Amino acid sequence: MSETGTTPMEAEFDTVAAWTEQAIGELGQAHAIPAACRGSGSPPELAWLAEGLGLEGDDPFLDAGAGLGGPAAWLTGYLHDRWRGTALLAEPMTHAAAAARRLFDLPSVAAWSQDLPLPDRSVAAAWLLGVLCTTPDKRDVLTELHRVLRPGGRLGLLVLVADRELTESPEGNDFPTRASLRADLEATGFTIDDQVDGAELPGAPEDWVARADAVDAVVRRDHGDHPQWQQAHAQEEVLGRVMERGDVVTVLLHATAR
Repeated sequence: MSETGTTPMEAEFDTVAAWTEQAIGELGQAHAIPAACRGSGSPPELAWLAEGLGLEGDDPFLDAGAGLGGPAAWLTGYLHDRWRGTALLAEPMTHAAAAARRLFDLPSVAAWSQDLPLPDRSVAAAWLLGVLCTTPDKRDVLTELHRVLRPGGRLGLLVLVADRELTESPEGNDFPTRASLRADLEATGFTIDDQVDGAELPGAPEDWVARADAVDAVVRRDHGDHPQWQQAHAQEEVLGRVMERGDVVTVLLHATAR
């Protein structure tokens, strides 16, 4: 807990999320998906993950740790010609969960990924974007996802992994190594089918980046002097440095529940 009274995770993923929704309201819905995907994947990354989910027909899908709902909203558009199922969103931060419903009219519940309010074997596929690198309870999260996935269900993962020993790290992050990530998946009943480093995929389109940046600029204009914005921004700067040095890299994986 910092002097702001919130953790860095709460500042970034709850308070700033609420401000982001407000900025989208000012700039327009065309900015919603890019802004709500900030930190959760670019279109090439999301497309790589989507193609491995095997969604078709009315398969139910879960986005665990869904944030503002941008990735799930993007997925419904990307797969609109082959998948008509429901995207279920679970997000522990209450402002973000509520904003996802308002922004994209998607069913969203405030719930931790370690304790999902879903029956056993109730979803055909799920993804987890930037979540495992924010918790020390990785096996608890993966075990819970395995519980709600059907046998043979597909899991997409975007994980920031530590490729080198870190000299600094954003507070609240807990980066796995490649080896520990593989071990955690194996131990919780998953088989890795495919993986790729994010650096091997194309970058986000220029107009996508511009719309997300425009929302960020409005948030900074309105809240840049707020301690929680400064707290979240400081965390982003640390993460940017460790990723620029290659200490932390983005890894995407497809896995199947055994």
